[in-house]
Amino acid sequence: MLSKTANRVINRNEATTLLEETCSKILSFCNSNAFREGLCIHSPIIKLGLQHHLYLNNILLSFYSKCFGVDKARHLFDEMPQKDVVSWTVILSAYVKSGNHGMALRVFDSMLTSGQCPNGFTLSSVLRSCSASGEFEYGTCVQGYMIKQGFDQNPVLVSGLVDFYSKFGLIGEASNLFIDKGNHDVVSWTMMISSCVQARRWSQALRLYIDMVEAGVPPNEFTFVKLLGACGVHGLNYGKLVHAHMILWGVKLNVVVKTALVDMYSRCQRIADAIKVSNLTPEFDTLLWTALISGFAQNYMFRKAVATFRDMRVSGYIPNNYTFSSILNVSSLMLCLELGQQVHSRVVVAGLEDDVSVGNALVNMYGKCSDKVDDALRVFRGISLPNVISWTSLIAGFVEHGFQHDSFRLFTEMRAAGVEPNSFTISSIIGSFSAAKLLPQTLMLHGHVVKTNLYKDTVVQNALVDFYAGFGILDGARRIVDTMSYRDAITYTTLASRMNQMGHHELALNIITDMNNDDIKIDEFSTASFLSASAELGTVVTGKQLHCHSVKSGLCRSVSVLNGLVNLYGKCGCIRDAQRAFREIAVSDTFSWNSLISGLASNGYISSALSAFDDMKLSGVRPDDITFLSVLSACSNGKLVDLGLEHFQSMSEIYDIVPQLDHYVHLVGILGQGGRLEEALEVIQTLPYRANALIYKTLLRSCKAHRNIPLAEDMAKRGLELDPLDPAFYILLANLYEDSGRGDLVERTLKLMREKQLRKNPSQSCVEIRNKVHLFVAGEKSHPQTNEIYEKIESFEIEFKNHGYLRRGMGTRDSYHHSEKLAVAFGLLNTPSKTPIHIIKNNSICSDCHGFIKFVTHLVDREIIVREGNRLHSFRKGECSCRG
Repeated sequence: MLSKTANRVINRNEATTLLEETCSKILSFCNSNAFREGLCIHSPIIKLGLQHHLYLNNILLSFYSKCFGVDKARHLFDEMPQKDVVSWTVILSAYVKSGNHGMALRVFDSMLTSGQCPNGFTLSSVLRSCSASGEFEYGTCVQGYMIKQGFDQNPVLVSGLVDFYSKFGLIGEASNLFIDKGNHDVVSWTMMISSCVQARRWSQALRLYIDMVEAGVPPNEFTFVKLLGACGVHGLNYGKLVHAHMILWGVKLNVVVKTALVDMYSRCQRIADAIKVSNLTPEFDTLLWTALISGFAQNYMFRKAVATFRDMRVSGYIPNNYTFSSILNVSSLMLCLELGQQVHSRVVVAGLEDDVSVGNALVNMYGKCSDKVDDALRVFRGISLPNVISWTSLIAGFVEHGFQHDSFRLFTEMRAAGVEPNSFTISSIIGSFSAAKLLPQTLMLHGHVVKTNLYKDTVVQNALVDFYAGFGILDGARRIVDTMSYRDAITYTTLASRMNQMGHHELALNIITDMNNDDIKIDEFSTASFLSASAELGTVVTGKQLHCHSVKSGLCRSVSVLNGLVNLYGKCGCIRDAQRAFREIAVSDTFSWNSLISGLASNGYISSALSAFDDMKLSGVRPDDITFLSVLSACSNGKLVDLGLEHFQSMSEIYDIVPQLDHYVHLVGILGQGGRLEEALEVIQTLPYRANALIYKTLLRSCKAHRNIPLAEDMAKRGLELDPLDPAFYILLANLYEDSGRGDLVERTLKLMREKQLRKNPSQSCVEIRNKVHLFVAGEKSHPQTNEIYEKIESFEIEFKNHGYLRRGMGTRDSYHHSEKLAVAFGLLNTPSKTPIHIIKNNSICSDCHGFIKFVTHLVDREIIVREGNRLHSFRKGECSCRG
């Protein structure tokens, strides 16, 4: 009897052990593969009385957290009669993975209170929560606990501490901790490199890689993935070098590495290389497809981005939240509401409408693409826990629709909801207020920013610099720049572009010195600003130096730089150089064509300008209102009346461009040049806009050319009613009377002008010699080389007489005083032979000086280029490009 009973007990124990092992294996399998069917094992465990089995409960706890979320796992955790360090670590890790870092830290407190001692995995999860929740002091306490318990040499925890300090921007402390521990493995080296990349210390990350190799630690695929993240910003040359090292180390080209390479080449604007890398192996996943879509978007290849999204779905890959965010970003950049709405419907089908990143992308898309701001607001209200990006996207949407006051209200509502704005939020609002010229609101926001740490943020400071400079408060902008602890290329580019807009081109060029003093590299955008300043000043020497810099620094492939060069050379009369720069542009945009057409037209190449306009249309680039200003100017200068009228009509009829007042000014000029003065007057009388003084002045010039005194007097009267202080009307009338032999009217007009105390602006001409701009005013006698200059002019006048070349005003001492003559003589005295002389005038060149310079180039083998406003006169071999 005893023997049978004993056998039954033994058999029952064996059966129980077998059942425990079976349940354990099934649960482990379901846990590792995230099979929800593993739930069926929980019931037999309870029926068999194994609910107190700690090992099985821990596996069940891990299974619940992975397959059903942290709430279900917590319910089981609370019912567990026994808990060990594994139990506490599993539930703590579940909270960390769900993003509930506050609860994770509370669980850790409870664990310590219960008497359980955490292990390395527990502490690693706690450090991650401290980083994510901004609990710096808590994290330092955890570090103290680690040291007391002897965990300070654990390589995993050392890596965790490095990451912790890096997340708080304390790269120095992270680096010291890394150095102190020594004997690092590939994981800790990679973590330190990753920390530098996250802190945007790209050079330090690459330096660490070199130190790692010199220390004899071979990098792995994750090391290269982090390095490629740095190279995406640091430049293509670094990226290629890292790629080459990866091949030398024999790193397998798996899908993770391919994704990092695709991202790097896309950021470096080498999308063809990104595609080539993606096709080196057949292996693809959702992240790689997403990287390709994002890469096409970054390179403005929107159609290919949409096609890649379609190919991804056809290939059977399911888009994730990042994929949808990327394709929604494409629709935002394309301003295509229909595409965004289609993607939105797929987001709903995929069940991702509650995802914060997708919701943010939807808010951004509707804010930019929809004409109803309520669409963005509706999506925003559907986000359960909107974060700072959600609020910022909504505020930017309201700004986009012109609701600046509502955007400030939303900013206040955001702070009331406990969401603190980031630098992008503040800079977006400042930018919108700046565009809307809302000075008081921006000053209030500036006051708020000063009270927070955001005032020290470079992005916010750059936005404030742009705001003050945009309002013309250059002293305020400069004060912010001077107090900035860190200035970047954006700081100075913003300042330079605003100075250009205000006409302070010399101040803009002085910023080059500031950037050199701060050891900031001149990038493509700052180069474009400096080229624009050089173009407006006509300082071709400075422009050529910038051109050389762009070639040496690899910026000459940038479209913005090449556009700047086309504009520079066109405005300085170097039309061949402008055409050469244009040919180097891989894909010409509207600005490229506009600069070329304008340069050709202003230099007198009328047929070439109109031919370039035809080429622009054939290339598929749509003309804009600026294009037509150049085309109409070319028709006016070339006296092509019928063609000018045809192009003016095509603006509205073919291109849906509403002509602005400037276009009507050119139309009046075209008709006036052709002698059709009555039609020009009719255009003025039927204007859809209020006429300005310029349009009356334009017709007045045509009246002078055709000696129509009654209409000229009418135009002068109307123009002076709008601008009584403009002496040009009196001067044009006096010149017309003189040409018509009405000396009495000349004297009367000039007397009237004197009575009103109006004086013609003194003629000024600038010439650049060896990087220095020399200004000459009519009657200049204070220049150190005055005697030489006047002797040079007199010698030319004698030569003219010897050659029988007579002009009105020739030989009179007064004619020697004209500023353009002084500038020409100075240029000839101080430049090498055959070097072109570039002169900028503040008003129109007079006929006497025009003839003087023509004959100078007949005697001297020089090209002399004179710019008056937007028009250039290129004198060569006794001829002028204006054919006058």
